[in-house]
This record gives sequence, structure tokens and C-alpha cells, in this order.
Amino acid sequence: QVQLVESGGGLVQTGGSLRLSCAASGTAFRFNAMGWYRQAPGKQRELVARIISGGPINYADSVKGRFTISRDNAKNTVYLQMNSLKPEDTAVYYCNAFLFVDYWGQGTQVTVSS
Repeated sequence: QVQLVESGGGLVQTGGSLRLSCAASGTAFRFNAMGWYRQAPGKQRELVARIISGGPINYADSVKGRFTISRDNAKNTVYLQMNSLKPEDTAVYYCNAFLFVDYWGQGTQVTVSS
């Protein structure tokens, strides 16, 4: 059974940085895509960044130039380096992986104080 376990969320001041990690287990196959989504209170879940195997890296316009996604295929892990954080980045961040179906992590809270 595929499991995604996120870590690295927390509370940070405006302008600070956090690094999220998501480790996948339960499969020997490489995911077609891995990425991060977020959901703020009262809002829909939205794509933050995604890496497609052999394909492009996509970022939400709101995070371009501040966030960097990376992937370690040997460890089946995806990372999100978040710099210059803003209060509007406050949300629950979810790891996503796609292999025939979508898999989701449990979410990690990121709170940016002003």
C-alpha cells in the first residue's frame, strides 16, 4: 500500500524559509509525477509545484522565484524549498504522487506570521 509521509511544516515569520519533505513507500515503481498542493482555510486545494518524470516542472504563479521543488528518485522523496515566505502562503500543504491513481499525504501545516 502506497503511503506518503510529509514533514517540515511549522511556524515561520514573513521572509523566512521552510523545507518540506515527502517520503513515499509501498511501491517499487517510480511515480509518474510528484508534487505539492496546498489548501488555505475557506479555499480550494491548489497546485503549488509538480515534477513530471521526463517532463516539465510546474509552479503556481504565486510561488515562482520563491519556491523550488526537487525529487530524489533513489529515495522516492520529493522536497519543497520555500523561501521569502508570505502570510498568504499559510495553508496545509499536501504531498501528491501519481502512479495510475493519485496518492495523497496527510498534510502538514505551514503558518507564516506577519
